[in-house]
Amino acid sequence: MAKLLLVAPTCNGEDVGEAWVAYQWARRLGDRHEVTLLTYHKKGATPVSRQLNNVKIVEWSEPPILGRAERLNSILKPGYVPFYYRARRWIRQALSDGVRFDIVHQPVPVAMRYPSPAANLGLPLVIGPVGGGLSTPPGFIAEDGSAPWYTKLRNIDRYRLRWDPILRGSYASADCILGIAGYVEELLSPVPVRRFEVMSETGIDEVPPPIDRSARSGPVRLLYAGRLIRTKGARDIIQAMAMLRDIPVELAIVGDGPDRKECEALISSLDLGKRITLFGWRPKSELPQFYRDADIFVFPSYREPGGNVALEAMSFSLPLIVVDRGGPGSATSDLCAIKLGVSTPEALANDVAGAIRRLVTGPELRARMAAASYYHAQKTALWSAKLDRMDAIYAELMTTNRTYG
Repeated sequence: MAKLLLVAPTCNGEDVGEAWVAYQWARRLGDRHEVTLLTYHKKGATPVSRQLNNVKIVEWSEPPILGRAERLNSILKPGYVPFYYRARRWIRQALSDGVRFDIVHQPVPVAMRYPSPAANLGLPLVIGPVGGGLSTPPGFIAEDGSAPWYTKLRNIDRYRLRWDPILRGSYASADCILGIAGYVEELLSPVPVRRFEVMSETGIDEVPPPIDRSARSGPVRLLYAGRLIRTKGARDIIQAMAMLRDIPVELAIVGDGPDRKECEALISSLDLGKRITLFGWRPKSELPQFYRDADIFVFPSYREPGGNVALEAMSFSLPLIVVDRGGPGSATSDLCAIKLGVSTPEALANDVAGAIRRLVTGPELRARMAAASYYHAQKTALWSAKLDRMDAIYAELMTTNRTYG
């Protein structure tokens, strides 16, 4: 058991996104190690000190004005600046008081634009899983207008990794950086990284029993699950459906977002209302039934940093159609996913249509890929395997630190 300092500016098991991801890490690591968590409490949310009973909590109140404009706040995190200085001051004081930690691990923020308050303080440091920073392919830039203006500020991240000394220092001083997919190592190439490992930012507690869909009849059911923003490819699936009028296939779209109106207009203009259903946002508890009801998971996101949605789909024995870029391409194998290239919207829609046609008309191929998906999920998606791997990384870093520190 290690004495672990966990740094997570946002941590809430009742929230979504990074707050939920951080909570998963804190709760599970607390079952294996002696964990102290440094975090913020957001006004109106249940304090994490009332959600976790296996972790020592050091919790500061988030500056109240920063809780407004939630989407902007979640992307730019203006509250991270005061958190950084509070946490760094706390760590220095704890070390001055003789408090000992074996490892510092900062699992969030996932974006690679935030320096760690634990950098260069003499403690073995793990950062991540981190990701993001993927650019929009040139052929899609003209259609990226539904994204809010401030999301374009992400484009400066790669320049900061080259020129921001504090950010560069955090990554250069880290003993291990976890990346949510293989592309992260390339994005970090301007920094002299000591050790890099690929690991998704979250996992699955258990894989449900395998699903045999061989006795099903009627139309083949496609599923898309994710936010409706242009980069995630829902429009491209809708365009593909217009090319598949001759085969029995239906599409369920689960999710909501700024691109929904565009998707609705496209469905109407292509007269696909009887073959495509927009279900809107659904609570996480309802998603398993959508996965069970589906025959194929289609997720042609061309700027997807992580692969969690692919891991979920594979755990429900679904063959996948994904873009071979970013997280989904990294999280899947060629045995369980048809991986597509990306150049223009027209080419992607054609490729999605071709992949769907191949799977709809090939039930034996669907069955083989479904079995491969289930096996791949068992091997790569479970929290238990992920935590075993983290324990091994911690042990190696602690041994190295005792030897050379």
